[in-house]
Amino acid sequence: MKAYLMPHPPLLIPGVGQGNEIPGTRRACETVAEEIKHDRPDTLIVISPHSVCYEDTFHIAPGKGASGDFSRFGAKQVSMSVRYDSELAGAIGEEARREGLPAGFEGAENPALDHGVTVPLTFVGTDIPITHLSLSGLSLAEHYRFGLCVQRAAQGLRRKIAVIASGDLSHKLTPDGPYGFAPEGPEFDQFIRDCVKNADFVRLMSVDRKQAKNAAECGLRSLVILAGALDGLNPRGKILCYEGPFGVGYLTASFETGESPYVRLARENIASYVTTGKTVSLPDSLPEEMLAKRAGVFVSIKKDGALRGCIGTIAPVTASIASEIIENSVSAATRDPRFPPVAPSELDDLVISVDVLSPPEPISSPALLDVERYGVIVTSGRKRGLLLPNLDGVDTVEAQIAIAKQKAGIFGDEPIELERFEVIRHR
Repeated sequence: MKAYLMPHPPLLIPGVGQGNEIPGTRRACETVAEEIKHDRPDTLIVISPHSVCYEDTFHIAPGKGASGDFSRFGAKQVSMSVRYDSELAGAIGEEARREGLPAGFEGAENPALDHGVTVPLTFVGTDIPITHLSLSGLSLAEHYRFGLCVQRAAQGLRRKIAVIASGDLSHKLTPDGPYGFAPEGPEFDQFIRDCVKNADFVRLMSVDRKQAKNAAECGLRSLVILAGALDGLNPRGKILCYEGPFGVGYLTASFETGESPYVRLARENIASYVTTGKTVSLPDSLPEEMLAKRAGVFVSIKKDGALRGCIGTIAPVTASIASEIIENSVSAATRDPRFPPVAPSELDDLVISVDVLSPPEPISSPALLDVERYGVIVTSGRKRGLLLPNLDGVDTVEAQIAIAKQKAGIFGDEPIELERFEVIRHR
């Protein structure tokens, strides 16, 4: 799956503007269009903040299709019609109901496409059927869960989809802009750019809602639905363009999913070592951060849903993240004392993840832990145990600390020191 954040300034449309007022954004939207046409998805999911919106439910556009034009912006002659993927729309509604989310086709029907849809589709085209989704007044967490319903529905129907989250960022970037200036405007836009660049959706969900409101944005909830649609798919974000020439932030970005280069290196290295006894050479095509940065790395291996090996380093012991992956992937596959070495016949059945650790920081209390966000290191004298964050079956801080103590051989009331760390998990 691929997903995109696209702005929707009508000035991009010839007939409304000259079409070249925002050149960087125009080129970025053309890049998105080229990628989508190359990938040939079955359906486009288009999320717009300017469609029918209810306080307490997500509206899914009904019917077989819709039309829209730019008459609001003085260009009625520029129009388009789209076909709806009604089967996928229905499946999303069903998934939402299973999830306990209010969503469906009920309520006002607005057959006209709004500019949150028509501007992106001016570039992408209307050959691909779309499923048109709206926002709601519900919480960000519920928007994320709604995005997860999109993913599940597409997977259930075996639809190859691309997601377009339509939205602009702050409308208050400059004093001379049409909406004036607020200091939260540039701050909010920088926050979103950081989250997008790193595909850091955990941080995105911690956004300061007051800051977002004062920034006068219209893209946050679209982006959160997109984030939910990418849940668990190891998204990698790429900023294609950001500019704000009229006091409004226009961010165009792409998200690619699939096995990351971190996991691919671990998988290829395990296969090489298990079959030949030799590790691989570092490929020239690796991302720069894998070769230029150092960090602790854990490589985890599962088979049939059960752990098959997990070995790592809290702090780096080699020259680069890539070298750390090579060393630790061999250890996870062949030197974890809890399991026999991986056999060649098992290679096709392995599910591998790579966790890159941030430097640990001491904490004074378990209250500063969060099992989903932070891993924990428990130390007592020379005994030290570590547990990664966001593990299946580890739902409380107490359980997280207890397992880390057990791994370290720390028992009873032995005094302990706590450290926490964050990870970037690659799948």
